Amino acid sequence: MAGAANESEFERARRVAEERRLVESAAQGSSGAFERLYRLHAGKVYGLCLRMTGHRETAEDCTQEAFVQAWRNLARFEARSSFGTWLHRIAVNAVLAQGRRRGERVGAEASIEDEIGETLADGTVGDTGAGMDVEAAIAGLPAGARHVLVLAGVYGYSHEETAEMLGVAVGTCKAQLHRARQLLGQRLAAAEGSR
Repeated sequence: MAGAANESEFERARRVAEERRLVESAAQGSSGAFERLYRLHAGKVYGLCLRMTGHRETAEDCTQEAFVQAWRNLARFEARSSFGTWLHRIAVNAVLAQGRRRGERVGAEASIEDEIGETLADGTVGDTGAGMDVEAAIAGLPAGARHVLVLAGVYGYSHEETAEMLGVAVGTCKAQLHRARQLLGQRLAAAEGSR
């Protein structure tokens, strides 16, 4: 058992060192190194954007914007956090900017029924049958609750980190997470009851 643990620690250390080398090379202008970073992180960034927006096309746009911004600002990356964490923060900013362009606010109190109807009606998330999967239920949450649930509940960021990324107070973050969990539970229970 100890050998397996050491091997995974060794593998992790190797990946961190490789990523650090790629970041340094990309910061010096290597588009090949940045392309490798893109390939390593694009799926995770897209998943974050998809969960936060609930729309495939919007998530694709936000993912692209996140990588464009990362390339432009790579020289400012200070490595206080991992490249992936820094990239997630850029992606969150891209999602929030996209939401502002569409008139969303992080604390918006939109009707969950309206948002779920819009999301399912345009066929972007979830199934159209009687059942509703968790991803569709998350996509149907009001923007503020959805963003907090994705960052704190799904990706495991602390309330403080989540609040900082979203530009809200920690108390707002906690309240939105509580609200999101309640709404999610209600939607999943209703979907289960309709089966």
